[in-house]
Amino acid sequence: IVGIATNYVKKDFELSDTLANLIPMMVFLWFAVCSIPIGIFMGKIGRRNTVLLSMVMTTVSMLLPILYYNFSCILIAFTILGISNTVLQVSLNPMVTLVVNKDKIASVLTLGQFIKAMSAFLGPIIISLAVTNAGSWKLIFPIYAIISILAAIWLLFSVKADCLNLKESTT
Repeated sequence: IVGIATNYVKKDFELSDTLANLIPMMVFLWFAVCSIPIGIFMGKIGRRNTVLLSMVMTTVSMLLPILYYNFSCILIAFTILGISNTVLQVSLNPMVTLVVNKDKIASVLTLGQFIKAMSAFLGPIIISLAVTNAGSWKLIFPIYAIISILAAIWLLFSVKADCLNLKESTT
């Protein structure tokens, strides 16, 4: 979402090329800063809860621009999105290793990468449809917020928390 949204943010807030190009980098910076602390935190709250946290953070980051659309809020939203993406990347694969049979882990992780790639592919298409049908690229925010909420609800009710607690899984 950040890559395609950057062009619209640049136009909406009349940003220079340099400043606009820093926005996507800011999102990826958080992986370097947060990945190890998140791994430690995951050990304390469990794998499923860490994945759920990432989905809540993603939802919050998508709701902020709906509530307040200004440059500062966009920066905050994209910062939260970068951190939530880091939380997801750090916690999802370890959670999958506890939920899926060992002989199917590789195929499930590959399917996950395919879904991630499809999401990246569909972002510009969703924005194009939003602009064409509703006249606003900003509809991407509630769409992604709804998808995040649905994914969190599915995870909450489909994966048992106690089987994913790191301490219990090692005993």
